[in-house]
Amino acid sequence: MSNLASVMSIVPRLPPAIDGVGDYALNLALQLRKDFNIQTYFVVGNSKWNGAAEIEGFPVRQVSDRSPDALLSLLSSDRSSSILLHYVGYGYAQRGCPVWLVDGLQRWKNLFPKRSLVTMFHEIAASGPIWTSSFWLSSLQKSLAARLAQMSERCITSKQSYGELLYQLNRTQQTEITCLPVFSNIGEAEYLPNLAERSQRLVVFGSRNARLQVYNQCLKALKETCQSLNIQEILDIGVPTGLELSEIYSIPIIEKGVDKAEEISKNLADSIAGFLNFPPPAYLAKSTIFAAYCAHRLIPCMVISSKLPIDGLEKGKHYWSNDDHSNELRLIQGQNIADNAYTWYQTHSLPVQAKIFMENLILEQKDK
Repeated sequence: MSNLASVMSIVPRLPPAIDGVGDYALNLALQLRKDFNIQTYFVVGNSKWNGAAEIEGFPVRQVSDRSPDALLSLLSSDRSSSILLHYVGYGYAQRGCPVWLVDGLQRWKNLFPKRSLVTMFHEIAASGPIWTSSFWLSSLQKSLAARLAQMSERCITSKQSYGELLYQLNRTQQTEITCLPVFSNIGEAEYLPNLAERSQRLVVFGSRNARLQVYNQCLKALKETCQSLNIQEILDIGVPTGLELSEIYSIPIIEKGVDKAEEISKNLADSIAGFLNFPPPAYLAKSTIFAAYCAHRLIPCMVISSKLPIDGLEKGKHYWSNDDHSNELRLIQGQNIADNAYTWYQTHSLPVQAKIFMENLILEQKDK
């Protein structure tokens, strides 16, 4: 139990929209209520979002338009809650520069200086070739992130490199920055048998585009992985790809489509490996799909790897990569990888993160 009664959580969208940040925020809210009796009030920062006024017992309000006035109106209506902002620039503005959001929070901060803001930076700024808008807007995106960091009493982010960038952008401030890789949005199974006791099944899970990459660009690696582990079935989970998937190299493919989190969790807990091509190793810490594989003690299988550890993840120890042609994946080695990935995940599981968020919010109330 905690002495923090409630928190106002700002999110881009919530279910029924398919949105990883919204799912993350909702799962965190459920765990905060379960473990610490903290009630969450959601503010959706997308005026076009179409959802209910209550979700899982949490009240939901949304901005009437993306403007500082609309946001301030909602935030000013509750003078007791701390605010937890789930920040990803492109979630609040088409070009990833939500000036309205930062201006609205700054005005709120000026009006209520004793209220606290904790920001979870799911992203900070985009990058890209010189001919893309992300290249030209990167400086503004970083500037907005710096303003948020400066007005936040606590900052949390999913990647160590994001934390380092926030420190660089916010050198004159002493804001504390905590790095927490994301947790699984589909739950964390209690009973996870050894791989030898599970169905000889490989899972391809994730967004439509990520899974299209697997089937269009990674068939050779997928085949080699299936052969090495004697896979008898491939389970495809997510928005239908539009491909005619029946089998690959005589291995049947079962398309589950969009399924309930509980069912996905059960299927992962009875599978051997999870395959993904995106994101690359540098961004695995912010991948909820990779987190789901780790949480369910699967062998995370990839096509590329990093020579150096990133966010505590090492090739051959926490994930398998098909670019290692000197070694062939076997079940015994795969079990060690699955165990290491599972152990890595436990340091930032959903209950662990809920406790850390609670402590950050509580610290700010005490400081005030």
